[in-house]
Amino acid sequence: MTEKLPHILIVDDDREIRDLLSRFLQKHGLRASVAGDGREMRRILGDARIDLIVLDLMLPGETGLALCAQLRAESQSAQRHLPIIMLTAAGDETDRIVGLEMGADDYLPKPFNPRELLARIRAVLRRAGNEPVPITSNGGALLFESPDAGEWKIELGPRRVSGPQGEIELSSGEFDLLVALAERPQRVLSRDQLLDLTKGRAAQPFDRAIDVQVGRLRRKIEADPADPKLITTIRGGGYLFAASVKRVD
Repeated sequence: MTEKLPHILIVDDDREIRDLLSRFLQKHGLRASVAGDGREMRRILGDARIDLIVLDLMLPGETGLALCAQLRAESQSAQRHLPIIMLTAAGDETDRIVGLEMGADDYLPKPFNPRELLARIRAVLRRAGNEPVPITSNGGALLFESPDAGEWKIELGPRRVSGPQGEIELSSGEFDLLVALAERPQRVLSRDQLLDLTKGRAAQPFDRAIDVQVGRLRRKIEADPADPKLITTIRGGGYLFAASVKRVD
């Protein structure tokens, strides 16, 4: 089976550039998502496992430099390096230097040839490597209450889950799936999104492991797995975590 394609996020306020680059990268064997500003970028980062960001320096609201600095700080705290290629104005040497100092892995001045961007993306991905990354390595915990099974606690650091009857044993895949769902409560997540969030680039096309793991997880945390109240199936959409979740440090 073929390894899942790297997922690139293009952040640029120019719709024409976003659409052109998205089509070009998909044509050359990459997956691509697009965002017009920092807010949309963060929404996509919350819903998918992104392998590299192409980030324009000039954005409405938060600038590309500010977003780059924030992303790099977050990457360090999560112990995951998220590669960034920054797009800068032609001849703006100062901004390119500041961007690299902020943590960008590479830069490309506008206007540019899409083939050069593709080459730089592939080079940065090669340097970044393909090691699988745990879904989370931060401390803290997620608390939620099942409508029919009492209170639950997910401890992120030790990767431990406990419910009304005490600690339960989950496989690594089941734990990652539960965290992916609980960190995004009341939101429909497709199978592809859950594969991205739990397996990243190690996921396989048409992988049905999510359905199998949801079934196993339901048997461990639902009062009645045949009538699930926590992890509900959305026909034609995916799965939804129905509880309210509180995060504590």
